[in-house]
Amino acid sequence: MPLALARVQHAIVDMDGVLYHGNEPIRGGGEFLDYLREIHVGFLLLTNNSTLTVSQYVAKLEQMGINATDQEILTSAVATAAYLGRVAAPGSRVFVIGEEGLRSELRKTGLLLTDEAESAFVVVGFDRQLTYAKLSTATRAIDRGAKFIGSNPDRTFPSETGLAPGAGATLAALEAATGVAPLVIGKPERAILDQALQRLQASPQTTVAIGDGLYTDVIGGQRAGLMTVLLMSGVTSAGQLEGASQQPDAVYADVAALHEAWRKAVGQSGIGATE
Repeated sequence: MPLALARVQHAIVDMDGVLYHGNEPIRGGGEFLDYLREIHVGFLLLTNNSTLTVSQYVAKLEQMGINATDQEILTSAVATAAYLGRVAAPGSRVFVIGEEGLRSELRKTGLLLTDEAESAFVVVGFDRQLTYAKLSTATRAIDRGAKFIGSNPDRTFPSETGLAPGAGATLAALEAATGVAPLVIGKPERAILDQALQRLQASPQTTVAIGDGLYTDVIGGQRAGLMTVLLMSGVTSAGQLEGASQQPDAVYADVAALHEAWRKAVGQSGIGATE
């Protein structure tokens, strides 16, 4: 049975590999978001990438000709900080591997960011300044009992020049060194998707997760009870999709192809009808 795009009321849309590669926009991203606004489909841009602040993401999208507001963006950094804000005592010491997007959100919770191994938490996100010294400090902290938290599990991310190591690669290195598995907040885990649904005030049954990651966007969406769309414009190869035991509800080449199919579905059936 084809995915009933015309029945969708809310969309959770990934950014890396869907709207852009690095700083290069993917064709049709801005037009697709404008179309969702036109047909009154509420959406949230949900990224596992923790490097930038929400306002920096708004500015990045604007430079690519894509309009978005702070309220339309949720990052794994925001979700991770929200989690720690609930479980950590104010002033708890945290060792962070990550960039300013993650660090700034953690500071807002009243946590003390430190460069020392004597920390209550080790929080790991994507870090393009990753060093052996950082890995060593994190290893010692986890070995001494620090809680090990990952903002997201993405082993790779799509850049302008191709796939590059992601936060998940760092998590894997630390797990190999310590024997301790991280608690992950980002997709495909429920924590971030539940936050997204709550912000949208959306029902899972009428919400679609759209992304380029089979093991993050699609599996995460399925765990949360959402419809799922995979775009082949990012990290998932045709071979990976063919060999996967869990399949998305629909697959499109890129966001422009999804936009075309969605417009056709609404035109043929009208909102509230099936394709």
